Amino acid sequence: MINKIALITGATSGIGEATAQRLAAEQFNLIITGRRVDRLEKLANSLKENFGTLSLCVPLDVRNEQAVKMTMETLPEAWQKIDVLINNAGLASGLSTLEDGDINDWEVMIDTNLKGLLYITKYTIPFLKQQSFSHIINIGSIAGKEVYMNGNVYCATKHAVDALSKAMRLELSKYPIKVTAIHPGAVETEFSVVRFHGDENRAKSVYDGFDNLLATDIADSISYVISRPNHVNINELTIMPTAQPIASVIHRK
Repeated sequence: MINKIALITGATSGIGEATAQRLAAEQFNLIITGRRVDRLEKLANSLKENFGTLSLCVPLDVRNEQAVKMTMETLPEAWQKIDVLINNAGLASGLSTLEDGDINDWEVMIDTNLKGLLYITKYTIPFLKQQSFSHIINIGSIAGKEVYMNGNVYCATKHAVDALSKAMRLELSKYPIKVTAIHPGAVETEFSVVRFHGDENRAKSVYDGFDNLLATDIADSISYVISRPNHVNINELTIMPTAQPIASVIHRK
């Protein structure tokens, strides 16, 4: 039996890394991308040692359209039979009103969360079309379903991910390529450290006093979604901590 292949963006930490671990355990071979080469190589070695699966490490900044295009156009033939694309790379940068917002933060979020997802998807679709069935998983956010104070541009990018997921599902169903959007609430990863520009104390306070989601919870949902029979597509999942009924309310102990 030939192992299926999944391409995971942003695989060097958080949800991406947890998903790589989960899918390797299920005998997927993986194309793992990220900007931190040392973390990619460490992850690939761990996956091979623990699960016997193969990984292709692709150092890549998804914001760079030409780099994405070249990467996909020069993909080794053995890795071109991609069954699953997991658009996980994404971030929040800053938390302020529009009036006080840092335009550099805005551009980083738009370039990563929106344009990066578009670039990877565009250049991966030709490979997905060659399979009898394939699947795109877009990691959105509760911020793509609701807005919250000072989340303006981040929320806008994740609302766009939600809209793009619906558009992809409509356009690609004829091939057939399944499309699923997964929208998590508060997941403790490096997300808040990045949002607060490395302020670890402020980032830690985001998760104080309640049981937040873990990256493995989202990896578990991805595993469930892609393991459904060919005639079943899970259009979207919104996954929240029990203590977080909506984006802006968290019940803390």
